[in-house]
Amino acid sequence: MASPIRPRCFLDLQHGTEPIGRVVIELFTDKTPKTCENFRSLCTASSSSELSYKSSIFHRVIEEFMIQGGDITRGDGKGGRSIYGDTFEDENLGWCDIDKEGLVCMANRGKDTNSSQYVWCYISFGIITVTLSIR
Repeated sequence: MASPIRPRCFLDLQHGTEPIGRVVIELFTDKTPKTCENFRSLCTASSSSELSYKSSIFHRVIEEFMIQGGDITRGDGKGGRSIYGDTFEDENLGWCDIDKEGLVCMANRGKDTNSSQYVWCYISFGIITVTLSIR
């Protein structure tokens, strides 16, 4: 059986004012459509939109484990907001093991508290498919 064709979105990364690369993320819209739409909308929003990943930071990095970002309201890991309101419910938990390198997962404060924060590593809603020479 062929794999489903899934949409992709990207994040252009920079350190200070220096561009360091682009990350392309394949979205598992067939498994977590609401979560994917939230992430896609935040990736593609205009810079004038309050709800956008543009200029957001990675506020938590644990070497060889994960990197966390997406706090679009405070920038310190204590905030975040979704396109559905402050938070939205968990979606299709347990549909896959979350032990694969490059998985993109929601980060939250407990049951049904998803907002804009995400973790790259190990609810998965997408996977990094391309990284273009991140320095």
